[in-house]
Amino acid sequence: MPSASLLQLYKPAPFVERLSDDKVDDEYKRYRIQIMSTIFVGYAGYYLVRSNINVAKPLLISELGLTKGDVGLLASALTIAYGLSKFLMGNVSDRSNPRYFLATGLILSGVVNLAFGFLPSLYMMVAFWALNGWFQGMGWPPCGRTMVHWFSDRERGTKMAIWNLAHNVGGMLAPVIASYSIAMCGSWKSAFFVPAVVSIIIGLLVFIFMRDTPQSVGLPPIEEYKNDYPKTTAEDREKELSGSEILFKYVLNNKFLWIFAAANVLVYIVRYGVLNWAPTYLTEVKGYSITDSAWQSSLYELAGIPGMLFCGWASDKLFHGRRSPVMVFSMSLIAGAIMLYWLNPKGNFVVDTIALLLIGFLIYGPVMLIGVAACDLVPKKAVGTAAGLTGLFGYLGATAAELGIGLIVQHYGWNVGFISIITAAILSIALLALTWNVHDRREHAA
Repeated sequence: MPSASLLQLYKPAPFVERLSDDKVDDEYKRYRIQIMSTIFVGYAGYYLVRSNINVAKPLLISELGLTKGDVGLLASALTIAYGLSKFLMGNVSDRSNPRYFLATGLILSGVVNLAFGFLPSLYMMVAFWALNGWFQGMGWPPCGRTMVHWFSDRERGTKMAIWNLAHNVGGMLAPVIASYSIAMCGSWKSAFFVPAVVSIIIGLLVFIFMRDTPQSVGLPPIEEYKNDYPKTTAEDREKELSGSEILFKYVLNNKFLWIFAAANVLVYIVRYGVLNWAPTYLTEVKGYSITDSAWQSSLYELAGIPGMLFCGWASDKLFHGRRSPVMVFSMSLIAGAIMLYWLNPKGNFVVDTIALLLIGFLIYGPVMLIGVAACDLVPKKAVGTAAGLTGLFGYLGATAAELGIGLIVQHYGWNVGFISIITAAILSIALLALTWNVHDRREHAA
């Protein structure tokens, strides 16, 4: 009976009696602020117990004797598990209550981080970090489901850009918290212990403040509230779909989703090829301290904030819902910024920092917009699975960036590693150009 009650808890919340019309607007505004704030802080918390390992890498190499290939394997275990979980758990999340789904994954990731410092071998570390990756996959899908239920199609690019800033805030705070934890406690283990405690606290806050759909608190669906009824193949927008319906009717037979998924492999190679190896590259090749390189990595994330906001706004307002033109322009500029970062001679701290700022400003637009494009292409009851598919492929790219770039650098040097990253950027441009006019709202404007 207790287990049955627990499973019932994770089902979508039932609709309740609708509020009177005079209360709808005020309550909708209040809940939208509450929901956005909760999923923002909640998803940022996931980064604290995921990106912290990037700061610990140099110490895992110097103190534990691991090689670059070893730490690449360790991190790739997370990305493989994360990608699979984002797709498979995305399908589960489409049929679940995001309030409990989001919080559970975050708390469990914190528990894994607490255990990580006590593991006796590389193999145990790989296994536990893969488990962390699985719990990490429970983060994006419930947030995506929440966004499409509380924010309408015509504002989706802009609103999802605002929410996606959680990636940058979490990614920016993660290396700072981890590096200063090491500095204060004198052990690489503190880079896992301190973020773990913070993430568990955030998970409990999500339990308290998160809500499921507008109808679960007596409000009308977002389409009615905003008078925004986008084109969709679902006859009943509020009908919960079965797992097989989501997969075989709306996701796996959508050719544009597959193109976006393939492009996401390449975008993630660029994203993580630069970001995850930045502390190691900057300390090993450019000669900076761990704290200096951590701050540079944080600035990379900080620069993504205005970049992502601009990309979301531009896709909504300048390109009428088309996400791909913005992504093509961004990836073209990124290739040049990576060359600057790579070819800048040792000792030019300002130029290295500017290059990372440029890459950070440009990369998070495509990262965010591929997820938005996936949401655009399916009914709102299937967005977790659709975004999970593109996310799965994205984290295949992240795996290539972690393990592949690590092995390339180990055997052939940093020059070949950077050539590989730039090649990925160029190939992503070619794929995204194939989707140039997808989701043009001018075709079905009200």
